[in-house]
Amino acid sequence: MWYYGKTVRYVSSYVNSKWCHAIMNNIPGHTGWLQIAPTSADGVTNVLGILTAANANGHQVNVKIDSNKITAVYMS
Repeated sequence: MWYYGKTVRYVSSYVNSKWCHAIMNNIPGHTGWLQIAPTSADGVTNVLGILTAANANGHQVNVKIDSNKITAVYMS
């Protein structure tokens, strides 16, 4: 499901390139850290880059969450 106009509060990543998470404000039914779906290393890196840029520059994002994991994102 897509959620629009969300603010990225925190991002986190670990040595394992497929283990990255984010916290965003006001996503119904989803609180705390949401994992970026570990489909591929490049995909995780790309999503993490967008979330990090949005957080650093105060931009909002539109985010798709499936099975409690972030599967797609773009800056609003």
